[in-house]
Amino acid sequence: MTTTDVSVELDAGLAARWRDLTARLADIRRRYPDAALASSLAAEDMVLTHAIYDSGLDLEVFTLDTGRLHAETLGVLDAVRERYGREVTVYRPIAAAVDEHVAAHGAFAFYESVELRKACCQIRKVEPLKRALAGRGAWITGQRRAQSTTRGELALEEDDKTFGLYKFNPLADWSEEDVWSAIRALGIPYNPLHDQGYPSIGCEPCTRAIRPGEDLRAGRWWWESSDSKECGLHAGNRVISIAARGD
Repeated sequence: MTTTDVSVELDAGLAARWRDLTARLADIRRRYPDAALASSLAAEDMVLTHAIYDSGLDLEVFTLDTGRLHAETLGVLDAVRERYGREVTVYRPIAAAVDEHVAAHGAFAFYESVELRKACCQIRKVEPLKRALAGRGAWITGQRRAQSTTRGELALEEDDKTFGLYKFNPLADWSEEDVWSAIRALGIPYNPLHDQGYPSIGCEPCTRAIRPGEDLRAGRWWWESSDSKECGLHAGNRVISIAARGD
């Protein structure tokens, strides 16, 4: 499938969104040649991965293998390789740091407090992300405003003060229906856990399927309150959300 075929496969509204998306990505590449997509291998990130590879854009796609991902999530890497003939760059946590944390607090300390959960995320996700972003001018995410309360004010692009570079959220204004319509129409590979009630997928022990009517990210760190459900990769989201509410 090439970009010239998209209008045939998508309805008029979504075809326009797709053209806008590929134009946004091309503009990001023009402004920041070293920008990269940080992919969780979830549905939104697969839409972006397809848009990047299908458009022939020279943008790197990388993921963070925390050491505790579902087998189905890791299997998406094989699906990408088979479909696009491209390799997603994989960053992993520093083994010694993981071992030290587990020795001090136990393998499941993240259930005990938000602080210990965030400490685990810091080691397994945030530190590897810092290495992945080192020296870059910008990064790209698959975040959407409709995903959670912490993302309701999400901008299409922003100055990411947490990591000290520019950040693009090109799917910020996409709906869940937009994402899945594109996946189905274009035959984009995706994590099979999405078909089992997992709209948002993280580490295996920290993710469950959601129940009918629940928030899309309710299955992430489900034992915590809804306004704390960020791991540090998008720490600015909660700050923006609080400011918007006037809390």
